[in-house]
Amino acid sequence: MTTLTAPDLAGFKTIDDSQIESFRKNGHVLIPGILNQTEVAYYRNVINRAATEYNTEKRSLKDRDTYGKAFLQITNLWEVDEQVRNFSLAKRFGKIAADLLGVENVRMYHDQALYKEPGGGFTPWHQDQYYWPVDTNNTVTMWMPLIDITEEMGMLTFASRSHESGFVENVAISDESEAMLERYIQQKGFQVSRAKTMHAGDATWHYGWTLHSAPGNKSEDIMREVMTIIFVADGASVTEPQNKHQEADRQRWMSGLPTGSLLDSSLNPLIL
Repeated sequence: MTTLTAPDLAGFKTIDDSQIESFRKNGHVLIPGILNQTEVAYYRNVINRAATEYNTEKRSLKDRDTYGKAFLQITNLWEVDEQVRNFSLAKRFGKIAADLLGVENVRMYHDQALYKEPGGGFTPWHQDQYYWPVDTNNTVTMWMPLIDITEEMGMLTFASRSHESGFVENVAISDESEAMLERYIQQKGFQVSRAKTMHAGDATWHYGWTLHSAPGNKSEDIMREVMTIIFVADGASVTEPQNKHQEADRQRWMSGLPTGSLLDSSLNPLIL
């Protein structure tokens, strides 16, 4: 039997100044072609296999709340699967994250497979960094589809320039956050935008404070397969948790590091 060799993702991809400027101005940017067809096909198989093995959601869609209907969420696959580790800790991704943030190096916060099932519900407006007890705004999430997707399948949607406001509301992703943050976006007049299509291996990148959401997956039989990786600038410290979710993150994704310590646990490796 022939064993496929894992594509090496150590090689850097240069991004141009206009992409960096757009990211810092709007709080998000789409960068096409980060992985080629061979690379994304290989790692799609790897991630799908691991996500299937470690998915713990057994309820049907109708039995879940809004958060549960939004996506299947399988987190930190890099911890349990060596081939996913090669993907999530790839220097190619880390270099793009560092260049966008304007820092020398970044650390892993965690990865997440976010699969929106056919007929899956909308993802409410939220801020990722609501969940993260860190003392820096230099945080970024990479959101990469593993298949070609259209906006009808649950395309990530952004409120441009909303990152400039920083923390908005102490509210978790929910029906409440959807209503509250929708009103806030309208009051502030933020432009809401999303791509019409993305190819497998493209990725959007957004700051931790950028407000974002996604529509439901209206397809009848296609799973929206997305892999995400969260990066934090090296040198960040752990802050006092402001809600139960930040405390849970401190315990799980920071190995229980005490408040005030550098974010440098074994779960937060340097990427470059």
